[in-house]
Amino acid sequence: MSALQFQKLLGLTRYETAYHMLHKLRAAMVRPDRDGIGGEWPVEVDEKWVGGATQGEGRGVHHKTLVVGAVEVRPRAKAPGPDPNLPTGQANPKHRGGHGRGIIAGRLRLQVVPGRTRKELEPFVLAAVAPGSHVLTDGWTGYDNLTKLGYRHDPVPIQGDQANTEAHLPMIHIVFGNLDAWLLGIHHGVSQKHLQAYLNEFVFRFNRRFWPMVAFRSALAIATKQEAPTYDGLYDGTWAHPGGWMDT
Repeated sequence: MSALQFQKLLGLTRYETAYHMLHKLRAAMVRPDRDGIGGEWPVEVDEKWVGGATQGEGRGVHHKTLVVGAVEVRPRAKAPGPDPNLPTGQANPKHRGGHGRGIIAGRLRLQVVPGRTRKELEPFVLAAVAPGSHVLTDGWTGYDNLTKLGYRHDPVPIQGDQANTEAHLPMIHIVFGNLDAWLLGIHHGVSQKHLQAYLNEFVFRFNRRFWPMVAFRSALAIATKQEAPTYDGLYDGTWAHPGGWMDT
């Protein structure tokens, strides 16, 4: 929920107190020793600009933030149950996500990155994806070195073709669509400075969507190991959200 909803729910006087509490909770949503995703499952990797377009500042100008994501692709038969992140999963008990496909999204990783070059994308893949995994990407040059890094790299030039995107990278684009809807629907957009914290919450909830009580216990356990932001650090910009670019 948004900080404003949280403030009203707890009857807090100050919005800033609710905002600080929620960011403390988000800091407890990144396991310090989390392992790489993939392994026996293929992993789709792609990037997306997140945020709203800027008006009145000239053509091509925007204040969007670049996010790179990696998600496992698992057979639908391996899904624990209907995916609660997908609306159709609720309507039809036999449907297990993937928008009707024979696959479903497994574990997810998301990170804010400063650019799309090899310098930014390779460290993300190395940190997020288990060595030797089958990695699917578009034909962007930032991924050209993945085979040399030990991954089974499968690049396909998308070139703006929606059909190619749907066929080669369906799961990560479903994830990005859900992320956009969540950020706009719940938070009505977030600042670039704190976007990584919201990505951390989205990933935590997404990866534990089939086991809500396990998610609660996980947050309690991680909180005992993870440092929490101070009020001053959160507002003066000195706090670095876990899982961000500086931690890679």
